[in-house]
Amino acid sequence: MRLLSLLLGLASAVLLARATATPNPPPPASAPPRFITALRAGTAQHVVIYGTSLSKSGAWVPQLQQTLDARFPGLVTLTNSARGGQHSGWGAAHVDSAVIALKPDVVFIEFAINDAVTRFDLSLDTVRRNVDTVLDRIATVLPACEVILQIMNPAFGKAEGESAHRRNQDAYQQIYRDAAKRRGLLLVDHSVAWNHLLATEGEAAVKKLIPEGVHPNVEGWRRLVTPTLHRALDLAPPP
Repeated sequence: MRLLSLLLGLASAVLLARATATPNPPPPASAPPRFITALRAGTAQHVVIYGTSLSKSGAWVPQLQQTLDARFPGLVTLTNSARGGQHSGWGAAHVDSAVIALKPDVVFIEFAINDAVTRFDLSLDTVRRNVDTVLDRIATVLPACEVILQIMNPAFGKAEGESAHRRNQDAYQQIYRDAAKRRGLLLVDHSVAWNHLLATEGEAAVKKLIPEGVHPNVEGWRRLVTPTLHRALDLAPPP
């Protein structure tokens, strides 16, 4: 079965149409994230990363750290608390030890790609509860901590029956979109750029950047993910 057919079975026509109509990720909000404002004022910041293997081993993390260190020398401590192969259930169970105990100024959270893994059999309602548990716990214990939610790339080309198969990915991603909107949190939605790439350049272009269907290669991080994040954080260089 072709990669495009599998993706269209996972992503709704609405998402694909939205991606086609949006050639570039949206610009950052009028105000930069609070931790960026603090860094610009010379205040040291502790950044925690919380999510899946896309964060644990993804090149976007060291690339972000390099950018922050270059812009704000000596002001940024970054701790990577992500864990490969995990989902929001793990995130809810470990938020105290992996995030709250570190007392970060900002935490980046992403679990949607693994929430959709078929073999984990997480219902949408279960994921909503998990996400609310994580966000409520941080808001209660660390009310000053800024939370930035991310939706990473969709998984491509994983057939039903494979251990890495994802189901209904857009619905699981939408939980994070809804949580960000409801709570007024910054959301960095990388799926827009990936679906736009699929719509405009075809499945071969996607496969070139995500050869095994889940984890982008170095060029994928460099071309699509890190620039999107930089724009969202108001870290993009001037045109």
